[in-house]
Amino acid sequence: MTTFFSFLAILSSSHADIGVKKIAEGFQRPVWVGAPKVSTKQLWVMEQHGAVTAIKLDSGDKKLMLDIHDRVSREGNEEGMLGLAFAPDFQRSGRFYINYTDKEHFTCISRFVLKNGKVDAAQEEVILRYKQDFQNHNGGWLDFGPDGMLYIGNGDGGAANDPKQRAQDMESLLGKILRLDVSPAKGYAIPQDNPFAKSKKAKPEIWSCGLRNPWRCSFDRATGDFWIADVGQNHWEEINVIPFRDAAGANFGWRLREGEVATPAGGVGGEKPSPCVDPIYVYRHGSGPTEGFSVTGGFVYRGPIKSLQGRYIFADYQNPRIWSFVAKKGKATDFQDHTDAL
Repeated sequence: MTTFFSFLAILSSSHADIGVKKIAEGFQRPVWVGAPKVSTKQLWVMEQHGAVTAIKLDSGDKKLMLDIHDRVSREGNEEGMLGLAFAPDFQRSGRFYINYTDKEHFTCISRFVLKNGKVDAAQEEVILRYKQDFQNHNGGWLDFGPDGMLYIGNGDGGAANDPKQRAQDMESLLGKILRLDVSPAKGYAIPQDNPFAKSKKAKPEIWSCGLRNPWRCSFDRATGDFWIADVGQNHWEEINVIPFRDAAGANFGWRLREGEVATPAGGVGGEKPSPCVDPIYVYRHGSGPTEGFSVTGGFVYRGPIKSLQGRYIFADYQNPRIWSFVAKKGKATDFQDHTDAL
């Protein structure tokens, strides 16, 4: 499947409005696009099979930055190279991090370095590696938070209905958000303020739990609020938001809950864990204009378009629409469908 990239806004315009501009084309299964915070002249594009390409915005010229397809598994539809994060000091260190599944179906969180405009794939440092139960629900998101720590979104390990109960198992990294200090020259350290840093009954990397497949998450760059788009099972897609200061140790409910309701399969569903973060927004599975089957989050917009300012923008993998809403006092308000404006 060949795909081209579009932007909701032409950021260089002083009178920016919602619209579409083709930036590049010819990619196979692009799953992530972004840029270092210091750069406004290029984008990096990740393809699921294991390649990262830089695009010059003024000319559309491409430069292959990294190709590790020889070590990336694509046996499962949800496996592959899945996420990328630039270190906060990327301009100085050249460090960036990749989340991918390897040939043995382990998730790898790896460090690479851009030096003199090039990335030496042979210098990969795998800083964290852990087994996935199945070839789906591998998560994939990672990014640096307002505190400079690296956050990783991890699915429950796959199949359906979390058969190994990973999401609520605090001795498993699956179904969790992880938090690492990657400032050491090699490897990583456990942040001492991680909620389970000193626990003997939980993995110290865990920051929060109770997630099915947090494919894409984000931090609001104005407030620091943490947003999670968690892909649902049979009935509901959900979006969660929590103030950054409250997110440590949070439980988002899966697999006791799917969206706002108990999960009936296997006798696991029931009373939600206490405390539990309820979603700010849910939508049903279906083909209607406000329905879908796989939520794709999502950012709070902080760009030049006044009509989008402060709105959480998201979509769905199987329903080709773009929506947004405003979070107000813990509720999703002013829901809008922007598809027809594109």
